[in-house]
Amino acid sequence: MTKQDRPGTLISFSLSKTVGLSADKAWERLCDWPSHGDWIPMTRMVIDPVNPDKFVAFSGPGKLALEDRMEVIEKRTDGDTRICRVAKTGPVLVGFAEFSVKPAQSADTSVITWREDVRAPYLPKFLAPIAGGIGKILFGLSIGRIAK
Repeated sequence: MTKQDRPGTLISFSLSKTVGLSADKAWERLCDWPSHGDWIPMTRMVIDPVNPDKFVAFSGPGKLALEDRMEVIEKRTDGDTRICRVAKTGPVLVGFAEFSVKPAQSADTSVITWREDVRAPYLPKFLAPIAGGIGKILFGLSIGRIAK
């Protein structure tokens, strides 16, 4: 059994938001892993010194912070859209996050789409829609902060 196949409740959400940054600048900020803590509240990033595409996000207050290990597994361009896929490898969340950036109507705006599909081993299934809804709200607010 791979980590992606392990048991747990599936939590997923997707959102798109237009931000006041060019597509180039939005992509640059989203791929700047150390700066994620600047726009995702209560998050501290630790980057692997050997492989900058491996990192750990600690989200939450102090010792209660959730450890979320991740690694970039794909970066590609599809037309005018740039896409990054990140594997979440545990110890609690396993699955993936994916974001894309494309130009919006004006040169100084872009559309960021964020999607997550993760498994949480101890979450009761009836809470999955609530957890997904909370994730969608929090990432929507965070993406709104990326332009500031």
